[in-house]
Order: sequence, then structure tokens, then C-alpha cells
Amino acid sequence: MFDVNKIRKDFKILERKIWDGKPLVYFDNAATTQKPKIVIDTLVNYYENYNANIHRGVHKLAEEATTAYESVRDKVRQFISADDSTEIIFTRNTTESINLLAYSLGEYLMGEGDEVLLSEMEHHSNLIPWYLLKERKKIQIKFLPITDSYELDYDSLKKIVTKKTKIISITHKSNVLGTVNDIKKISQIASANGSILIVDAAQSVPHLSVNFSDLNCDFLAFSSHKMCGPTGVGVLAGKKEILENMPPFMGGGEMIRKVTFDTFSTNDLPWKFEAGTPNIADVIAFGAAIDYIQNIGIENIYNYECQLTEYAIEKLKQFEFLKIYGPKEAKKRAGIITFSNPVVHPHDIATIVDQYGVAIRAGHHCAQPLMKKLGVSSTCRASFYFYNTKEEIDIFIDALKKAFDYFALGACKELKQENKEVGKQRVVRR
Repeated sequence: MFDVNKIRKDFKILERKIWDGKPLVYFDNAATTQKPKIVIDTLVNYYENYNANIHRGVHKLAEEATTAYESVRDKVRQFISADDSTEIIFTRNTTESINLLAYSLGEYLMGEGDEVLLSEMEHHSNLIPWYLLKERKKIQIKFLPITDSYELDYDSLKKIVTKKTKIISITHKSNVLGTVNDIKKISQIASANGSILIVDAAQSVPHLSVNFSDLNCDFLAFSSHKMCGPTGVGVLAGKKEILENMPPFMGGGEMIRKVTFDTFSTNDLPWKFEAGTPNIADVIAFGAAIDYIQNIGIENIYNYECQLTEYAIEKLKQFEFLKIYGPKEAKKRAGIITFSNPVVHPHDIATIVDQYGVAIRAGHHCAQPLMKKLGVSSTCRASFYFYNTKEEIDIFIDALKKAFDYFALGACKELKQENKEVGKQRVVRR
């Protein structure tokens, strides 16, 4: 049974009081999530009891660390339903995973004039690596537009994809709009065209059931820290036959099989793409985060977040002047609500609600092209996770009301002052 009050006890940070004893309301989960005690304890246990480098040592500590580290690889495989643990590569984050692909896959697959198809709702992590490839290889970058309902324009997809479209790289769930994209529909077109399909799943894997095999994409990238795990750990899942043909991303220890004074040969998958000493402790703790999420149940998490989203949107309707971006249905945007006030800057809103203990995100959310498409420079974003509550949403709504009242009062004072100045000028002119 899903018991949010019981779950919250696992997150000590949620007990924190800030700004004159106000309880912390953490609604910045799309940026990073909080960590349960079991994850922190697992991290400490590694450093206190079996801290050692992995793979190369034959002593007891090295064997224990290697076993713990590699067991997480298989946990990840099971969590996303990949076929083989050798298809699971550990990186630092989603950004590094996509950079790995843009470099290695780009060098292997792309030539001058070839195309990469992105969408208008991409995070900078799925833009800049391809821009860099464009500078190196003189490729073309095209964009799949979004509709007025904040979804991908699937009708345009067949027209945009050409025989030169070697790579399609698309977010599974927008970090701004919350939109969950139909990857299976895109994969059908990609497969028919012979295009490689890459999915940025940083915002989807932590919140809804993601089946790598069923999506029929070629690569899937996501991060530990957005799903209760430590920072500094990313995952790149990829089809084995493609990974085997790709050149390594970085060179050094671990990724080699043999080195001479003249040349080298690469290691087997997945170590071919894991040069140097990895982030051992945090990968092991990531395994504890996966166990924790699975104990709660990913479907339970998704359904609960839908309830929170519906509740919050209904409460936000009292502010008729707010512009809310994203699909109307909570199930199409679970966990993310992005909005703007036509007269109050998002940073001002976030600063005021912070004084009431509420942490939200304000800015362009690393999606400046999308902001331009929406006709704004920045927005506010409230993002939920399974440890948030409706009571916290009530605190958030009350804090928003105070913020809007504050700026409305300030605007009235400015208007009165302007009227006074105009009155004085009239008196002088008379």
C-alpha cells in the first residue's frame, strides 16, 4: 500500500525547517530528487567497509567492490528491461551519455550533409553535443515542431525525415512541459528509414515504466540523481551490435585489452566506454535507489504524481492571469507544471515563495530554444515526486497568492506615485 507519510520518514531533509521555522516544501524534483536514508547509508557503508578500486584487484576488498558495482549494472538492465547487461554503460550523467553518442556514433556514422533530427522541446543536453558535431562534421540539424497543445507534431515527422536523417534524438518527457512523447510511434518511422533513435529519458525513467526493448529505440540515456540516487552517475543503454562498431569515447585505463608502443586494442563491452576509475561508491548507492523505487512500485509513483498534478492544476486555476504550459491532461504531463505571470518575473516569484519554504525552479530550464518558441525568456516550474503531498501544494498555492498580492500592492503604489508626479507637473504647468 502506498503510504506517503511513511515514505517521507525515509527522507530526513524533508524534516528541515527554513526561514523562521517554515517546513521545507521541495518542488524542484525535475532538477534533482532527494535521497532516502538507505541510499546515503549504502554510500557510507562502501567508504567505511570495502573502499577499493574495482576489476583489477585480486584482494578481498577489490572483489567485494567489484561484485557490488557490477551487480548494479544488472539491476539497471532489469529495471529498464534491456536484453543484456553488457548494453548498460555507466557515465557521469545524461549529458555525458549524449555527448558520448554525439562523439562516438557521430564519428562512426555521420558524414558531411547527413542529418540529425531533434525536437523543439529538447534540453540543452540534447542540443549542444549535436551542435558540436555539426561544427566538426558539417552535418545538418533539423527540428520536429511542437503543436499548440504542447505535443510533438507527429504529422510532420514523415515529411521531415529523409534518407539523410541518420540520427533522431528525442526527449521522452519534456523537463519544461512535462509532455510524454510517443517514442514507439517515432521508432516505427526511424526503423523504416534506417535511422538511429536516441531517447533522452532523464525525466521519464524516474516517474513512469520505461521498457527499453519495447520502445524499440537504439539508445536510452538517464541519470541516477533524478531518481533518488547520488549525483555523478548516468546510464547509457544501447543496442550491442551498434556499440560494438562505435569507437571509444575516451582513452585510458580499463577501456583497453592490450597496449603496445605502437597501438592498442579496446576492451569488451561495456568497459570499452568506461575509461579510468569509475564513480564506484555512487554507482553502488544508485543500486540502493533502484531497489527503493521498485519496492514502492513505478506504477504507484506515476499514479500518485498524476493525482498531485491534477490537484495542483485545479488549485492554480484561481489565478486566472497565469499562463500554464503543457498538455491539459495530468497523465500526459505527470509531475511537472510550468507557468508564468504576465507582469511578475519568474525569479521574483521563486524568491518570494522561497521565503515561505517552497523551493521551485525559475529560469529557462536549459531549454532556451523552447522558451523562444513559447514567446517567453523564462518561466516558473513546480515539479513533484512521490514524497510530496497535497498539503505541500496548499502551502505552495498560499505562498503564490502572497507573492502575487505583494507585487500587485507594489504596482498599485507605483501607479499612485506616478499619478502624484503627473499631478505635480500639471500644477506647475498651470
